[in-house]
Amino acid sequence: MNAELLDKYIAGNASQEETKEVVDWIEQSDENMREYMAHRKLYDITLWRTKEISDEEDVPARKSTVRVVFTESLKIAAILIIAILGTYYYINNKNPKVKNVLTFQSVYSPSGQRAEVTLEDGTHVWLNANSKITYPSNFEKEHRNITLQGEAYFKVTPNVHRPFIVNAQGFKIKVLGTEFNVVAYNKKDCEVDLLKGSVHITTPDNQVADLKPGERIFSQNNLVVKGQILHPDYFRWREGLICFDDISIRDMVEKLKLYYGVNIKVNNKEILSYRYTGKFWTSDGVEQVLRVLQLDHKFTYKRDEENNKFIIN
Repeated sequence: MNAELLDKYIAGNASQEETKEVVDWIEQSDENMREYMAHRKLYDITLWRTKEISDEEDVPARKSTVRVVFTESLKIAAILIIAILGTYYYINNKNPKVKNVLTFQSVYSPSGQRAEVTLEDGTHVWLNANSKITYPSNFEKEHRNITLQGEAYFKVTPNVHRPFIVNAQGFKIKVLGTEFNVVAYNKKDCEVDLLKGSVHITTPDNQVADLKPGERIFSQNNLVVKGQILHPDYFRWREGLICFDDISIRDMVEKLKLYYGVNIKVNNKEILSYRYTGKFWTSDGVEQVLRVLQLDHKFTYKRDEENNKFIIN
């Protein structure tokens, strides 16, 4: 594949015909996908190094006790946000002296970004776009408690004596050491997917459930339902891939709005029922997704940058 054409595609400057040529080529084989990923990594590193050199003298060095890396697709780094929420004191009524101090931190992954966090016990957490976790700098002896709003994938360091507990929109997910994904942007659409190990879940209405690998529990019509994981590729969002599997464009639009923090107005209602299967890099952005959809469906769109809005006609 021509390197200049790949650069145009990655930069979002390719025509519809050129976009189709690149997409068809990528999907032909795993080798083509690997070549594309390697080229994209080189492209992103070049952009980052250029910005790094230009900003080197203006950005002071910063230290943090939290090991956090923000990534956008294969970029080396992006924006890091760590907020100290406050310090809580447990005070003995008979003794005004402080008995214990817990310092909490919050890490937020903004629209169009992902974050990777390593907690003090070695647990790995990947945060999807528009997601936040809150946790103590040092876990307590009895348990490892954190709070999630949004979506995260957890690879928990085993410790049978100190369970790891995720609190998310009223769900309480208790594990000893395992891998699982939690979607909890709002109370109506919560989901827990177990990839390895086991989890014990308490729902907002105090129902309990235990999951085995390959199982999930999710909210549906105000009920909590247990089932099988249908699309394992979905969890590749950790790699910077948004994977759609036979999804309606109506649902695609809702996910794009959530992931990128944009407003998308669809005047062409006919396309909403169409279904789509495919993969996109997070860093491709909304506009690249719309360009690819235009290859199979007739519609136009315009971008209102001032109001962070896309209008589909």
